[in-house]
Amino acid sequence: MDYRIISIGALSAHPLWNEKPVAGGAGAAGSSGGVRTGHTTTTLITSGDRRILVDPGLPGQMLAARLGERANLKPSDITDVFLTSFHPETHRGLAAFDKARWLISAEERESVGVQLATALKDIYTRSEDQGGVAKDESLLGILRGEVAILQRCEPAPQSLADRVDVFPLPGVSPGLCGLILSGPRFTTVVCGDAMPTQEHLEQGKVLTTAVDIEQARTSFEEIIEIADMVVPGRDNLLINPTKRPF
Repeated sequence: MDYRIISIGALSAHPLWNEKPVAGGAGAAGSSGGVRTGHTTTTLITSGDRRILVDPGLPGQMLAARLGERANLKPSDITDVFLTSFHPETHRGLAAFDKARWLISAEERESVGVQLATALKDIYTRSEDQGGVAKDESLLGILRGEVAILQRCEPAPQSLADRVDVFPLPGVSPGLCGLILSGPRFTTVVCGDAMPTQEHLEQGKVLTTAVDIEQARTSFEEIIEIADMVVPGRDNLLINPTKRPF
């Protein structure tokens, strides 16, 4: 089993750099309203005959180019795509990997499905005067697209391949899950937005946009306890400073 970073992600607005989302935007981990376009770190994991791509956050054409540059692979070579959470910034390039299995945790799939169904129902059944969303055709198109992606995603099994296991890290979202990569010397956790950046690791902080801050802190602590190396959601590979494996 081995792994490598295909693309380093970024927060749309980094709160620990004193950046604030633009008014009306989607927040620090949102897809709009920030200082820059947010996208997740994309990781390639190879184990046996499985080539697993985690969080394809860049547009498909860009990610295909990065995949060729970093691993000499084409999108059709990927067998599985795993989403740590369901968000436009984690799956922007997903359509480029249409030959692969698309995987996400069952809890994340269910919780997002309820949110999307509620949003669509509001558009169709409630007027703006009743607290509903305006019948915006572009918004409808986005929501329908998200529903189609979610329907294609399968609930992830506990183990994706030899020494590649799903690791529940709820808090930022209800069903966020990372992956534990068990190497011969070191344990690496691919953790998505449960630990977004180097600054969050160093300062022991979680995203304030988490749906459950206390749960997010517990997940953060579990990463610190288990991982020698960390692949954060929006940064490059990091060494756990509490372990100092080298």
